[in-house]
Amino acid sequence: MAKQRKVYVTEGGEPVYGVIAEFATPADVYHAAEKIRDAGYSQWDVYAPFPIHGIDEAMGQKRTKLPLVCACVGLTGAGLGFLMQYWMSGVDYQLVVQGKPYGPWEPFVPITFELGILFTAFSTLICMLAMNGLPRHNHPLLKKERFLGCSDDTLAICIESADDKFDPDQTRAMLEKLGGRNIDLVEGD
Repeated sequence: MAKQRKVYVTEGGEPVYGVIAEFATPADVYHAAEKIRDAGYSQWDVYAPFPIHGIDEAMGQKRTKLPLVCACVGLTGAGLGFLMQYWMSGVDYQLVVQGKPYGPWEPFVPITFELGILFTAFSTLICMLAMNGLPRHNHPLLKKERFLGCSDDTLAICIESADDKFDPDQTRAMLEKLGGRNIDLVEGD
C-alpha cells in the first residue's frame, strides 16, 4: 500500500507549499544547505542572484543527464544528415560531378555538421525545459515579496511540503537554528 503524504494547510485553508528563509551570506547558505542535506530533506532548493561555487555538492545534487541526451541526439542528427546526403547523391539521383565517384563524403561535411548542431541545440532547449518543469508561470514563491529579492540581493532556501520529512514547526525551527531570518510559510500548490 502506498504511503499517504500529509497535506498541510494554513489557518485560512490554503495549502502549504513550504517554508522559506533568508540568509545573510553565501557561506551561510552553503553551510545551511549541507545541514539540510544531512538532515535528509530531498524536496528543497537554494535561490541566489549569482552562482555559489560548490552549492550543487552541498545540496547533494547528482549530475544531470542532459549532456548525454544532447550528445546522443546531436550525433543522431549528424548521422541522419550524412545518410540523407549520401542517399540523395550516391543512390537516388546519381550524378557525376567533376569526375568524382558517386556519394563522396567530403562535400557532406558542412551539412552534416550543421544538422548535428541544430539537433543538439533543439534537444538541449527542449530537454532543459522538460527536466526543470518549465515553463511555470504560477510558482507559489512568486507571491512572496521577499522572494523577489532573490533576483537582486537576497539569498534564500525553501523547503517544500512535498518532502517526506517536512513538518512546518520542525522545519522552521531547523532553519532558525541554521541562521535563517525572515522565515515565512509559503502558501500555494
